[in-house]
Amino acid sequence: MVRVIGSLASLLVGFTAGSIRGVDRRAPGEVDYRLARQHLIAEYRRGRLAQHEVCDAHPELIRAARACAQSTSEDCPICEADKLVLVSYVFGPRLPSFGRCITTAKELRDLARREGEFTCYVIEVCPSCSWNHLARTFLLNPARSA
Repeated sequence: MVRVIGSLASLLVGFTAGSIRGVDRRAPGEVDYRLARQHLIAEYRRGRLAQHEVCDAHPELIRAARACAQSTSEDCPICEADKLVLVSYVFGPRLPSFGRCITTAKELRDLARREGEFTCYVIEVCPSCSWNHLARTFLLNPARSA
């Protein structure tokens, strides 16, 4: 059984030992939540979680998903009736306490040029069934904030 888990983990995990230590130059300070996502989906498909327990997006997140999200080609893993969209929020100095919803890549680049430490949260959302899951977090230009 350990051998099966080890080989499964090697298929699902797309990072190196260096990225765990923070030396991966492609995405410094990035945290990816794919393993937690896969576990949650597996629990739902096994019947251990009900749809209302995993499709619980806040109404404001659904509004942002319908109005200003980035489209993807991935089907919703829960309802399979709609494509997932990505909603990005940034938190940091001189931003509202509830964060700022990012609508364009230019807006993200502009924030990255500002002084201070900004954290971006990317959430995948299904506008149809309200599935939502934190996909990843990362620091905007972490070298500037040091």
